[in-house]
Amino acid sequence: MTAANGMNAGLVVIPNECEGSAFLLNPMPTKTIDQLIINSPYSEPAEHWHYDRESRLFNREQGRRRAGFVRASESSKAFDDPGIFVELPLVNKIRPRVNAWREANYPGVTGITKRLLEHWRDPEQRENHRLFFCQLEAIETLIWLTEAPASERVGIDIPGDGGNFPRLCSKMATGSGKTIVMAMLIASQVLNKVTYPQDKRFSKNIFVVAPGLTVKNRLQVLVPGPNDYYQEFGVIPSGLEEKLRQGKVLIRNWHALDWDSEERIAKRKSVDKRGALSDEAYVREVLEDMASAQNIIVINDEAHHAWRVPPKSTIKGVAKEELEEATKWIGGLDRIHRTRGIQSCFDLTATPFAPTGKRSGEETLFGWIVSDFGLNDAIESGLVKTPRVVIRDDAKLGKNFKSRLYHIYTDPEVKEDLNRKAEPHDPLPDLVNTAYTILGMDWKAACQRWKEEKAPTPPVMITVANRTETAARVNYALTHDKVRVEELSDPERILHIDSKVLGEAEAQEESAEIELESTAENDTEEDSEAPVKKLTRKERAEQLRKTVDTVGQVGKPGEQIQAVISVGMLSEGWDAKTVTHIMGLRAFTSQLLCEQVVGRGLRRTSYEVDPKTGLFAAEYVNIFGVPFTFMPHEGGEDDLPPPPPQPTARIQPLSERKELEISWPNIIRIDHEYRPELSLDLSKSKPLTLDAYDTPTIADLAPVIDGKPDVTKLTSIDVEKLGREQRMQRVIFQSAAEVYDLMKPNWKANREFLLAQVIRLTEKYLTSGQIVVSPPLFNEDDLRRRILYTLNMTKIVQHLWEAIRFENALAVVPVFDKERPIRSTGDMQPWFTRRPCEPAVSSHINLCVFDSRWEASEAFELDRNSNVAAWVKNDHLSFEILYVFKGVVLKYRPDYLVRLTSGKMLVLEVKGQDNQQDKTKREFLSEWIKAVNAHGGFGEWACDVSHNPKDLLNILQTHNQ
Repeated sequence: MTAANGMNAGLVVIPNECEGSAFLLNPMPTKTIDQLIINSPYSEPAEHWHYDRESRLFNREQGRRRAGFVRASESSKAFDDPGIFVELPLVNKIRPRVNAWREANYPGVTGITKRLLEHWRDPEQRENHRLFFCQLEAIETLIWLTEAPASERVGIDIPGDGGNFPRLCSKMATGSGKTIVMAMLIASQVLNKVTYPQDKRFSKNIFVVAPGLTVKNRLQVLVPGPNDYYQEFGVIPSGLEEKLRQGKVLIRNWHALDWDSEERIAKRKSVDKRGALSDEAYVREVLEDMASAQNIIVINDEAHHAWRVPPKSTIKGVAKEELEEATKWIGGLDRIHRTRGIQSCFDLTATPFAPTGKRSGEETLFGWIVSDFGLNDAIESGLVKTPRVVIRDDAKLGKNFKSRLYHIYTDPEVKEDLNRKAEPHDPLPDLVNTAYTILGMDWKAACQRWKEEKAPTPPVMITVANRTETAARVNYALTHDKVRVEELSDPERILHIDSKVLGEAEAQEESAEIELESTAENDTEEDSEAPVKKLTRKERAEQLRKTVDTVGQVGKPGEQIQAVISVGMLSEGWDAKTVTHIMGLRAFTSQLLCEQVVGRGLRRTSYEVDPKTGLFAAEYVNIFGVPFTFMPHEGGEDDLPPPPPQPTARIQPLSERKELEISWPNIIRIDHEYRPELSLDLSKSKPLTLDAYDTPTIADLAPVIDGKPDVTKLTSIDVEKLGREQRMQRVIFQSAAEVYDLMKPNWKANREFLLAQVIRLTEKYLTSGQIVVSPPLFNEDDLRRRILYTLNMTKIVQHLWEAIRFENALAVVPVFDKERPIRSTGDMQPWFTRRPCEPAVSSHINLCVFDSRWEASEAFELDRNSNVAAWVKNDHLSFEILYVFKGVVLKYRPDYLVRLTSGKMLVLEVKGQDNQQDKTKREFLSEWIKAVNAHGGFGEWACDVSHNPKDLLNILQTHNQ
């Protein structure tokens, strides 16, 4: 870590232990981890880092880390304690079964579920909003447990929490996209129930419980309607919107479950003299317009708050407030279950721990965890920022041979001082001031770098303190230059969070009459000379909340905040993305607490993949005082401060440019009217190549004994017998039958005559030599050739049908999407990019994104050419044309749509060198143009190709005549 003045700050930031195994791209173990991000966020982790205690080296090992977590050894006093790995055997048992189920194409699921699963995994459909692997695994696991055949789930016993309704927990690291998983879960439940109303596995009534007002407000995207996640992230296929709206999604803060609090009872008695509510009355109050629903689905967000309290009033090390929250949360759900029935309860959280009551700080994982993508996995997949933790400095080592800055709070000179009832102006211990100065210098270097790169907001340092007095002292030290970093001293840019005000705002969100206590430190400003308008307590709480919720957001109250001081963890849902430094000044009695604190600063600013590596680029956060023993982190002696987030451009249609909007017919297929007598000119048809090495013909199987294959008892499946049975005439007839099935819906004449012609043309084609088998040995062997024809029949049929269609079509008729027959540039959802882009003047879309100088030149010419009335680049527009290549149906997305001043629409492709696939795309594009023009309802359309930047002028002028 380097200080702002260029001098080394005396710190060494090196990676620490992380449980697991690893991949040997570099087979040599290493002392430090130079690159923590080693997996694609879109694929199952293929490798991971592992720390070996004996060698004290790291290994990058193959395979995915087994589900589990690491806790410190009982008698550990050394920093390099690798800890004890606690496995999650249920998760490790479920994972391979879900993988096998997926590979078998999801047997047992409903038609709706199958459609959803295919939609979520379709790379064509997900081009703009690809789902992370961890999101897909979480939802697939829940669906597997709900819909897979019972035989698939033999031996899977999921423990309960001691209550009467079932719970399933998906453990997902902070920043890995839990909200989208909730949207997928809701869509699956509602769409299935609406489609199959008698199926008791599903419900269309969803009750979502949030841990606070901030999270509740952000979860409103789960309610179907404008700006919901189902539309923004393409969670459901087109055409299912109306079905989804038939479900009910109710989102409440957990405080809504506390209808029998003393305050509420007192208020009710003042009105109608009633005391505590009956279960029936309670449900009507809590569930509002969903009160009559039966068999409800419950989703607990941040479900680590919702644990069943053991039958005693206190648990060592657990605050009374936490016990009350857990009791009221679960107790409320119990009342709902008794009255209406909870069909299933789904828990989502990064830290599904509950205290055991045995020792302070000791937790146990929920027993009903069924999937796990932990923080280590998220770090190595780049889903969160890469943490860097200080573990060594140039001073005398502290307790347990660690840097004194590693867990500052436990230092003998610090702990007692930070636990006294001090005044704000009481000086902080020297070690704390030193830590702030060193970390502050690093923050200053980051701040300077961000300014040079014109970042719109500053980097943020967050402090998590042990008590309100400590937080006040830190605030005073920063604002009165006790920390020797002048840039950090601006009180307007320091957010001192009064957790009491925020907590009361949460508890009284539905009771506006109850006053909130004000914050003393902000009501009296010693240095204030001008009179300040006195805000009401409610206004003050709301102002504080808005600032807290918008740290690092351009144009919002928290935009220029650069230091946040809080007591406690900062609330869940606090998702500031500009955090670069974290200071911990409290006891961290467990890895859970460490993960919760560090998690508040790990959200990324960018989710764009580096095209060279296929991985996310690293973003960093530097950490003092949080003893995250088992969290992996990068490091080295010359680490630079965290870089700023690269500028992000928002791409969107502009309402003030409505006259530049471009629309097009949304065609799902093109039907054909054929000549009565079909012909096939083989000289015009393209050859089809079948590679024998791409077609498996032999498979070996072995019996599994005790989970292991017995390779001494191999059985082979060989398709040679199939080849002997499939005479060439049978191959011809089967291929012809499939071509006939494709053509008969649009055949106007006698169908027997059609079948006879198709058989004739198919035989002509299959015996003509137009199908090239590679290598030649397979082509010369009749048996092997027939086998390849049989195993590649779809390719052959699609290829042959394409040839017949293009040669014999008399007319082409477009078939439109019934749900959305016309699309336009106005349908584009706003999206963000770090790719190069420039303003577009003659386009409905504000910016044009390009990937090459050539594209930039074409866009510049389109924007200035007098032949162009409006244009748009086909990026995130979903203007697609289906085409067939080598028997596979694909999607073609031309580069530009141009409306010429004559009114003609031009579909423009920019292409250097052509290949056969490009030519095939344009054949289908020409057919699309022909069908649209024949329809006559969309004006005149044309298409062309720009092969170099200089030919665009002539193309535009020619088509505009």
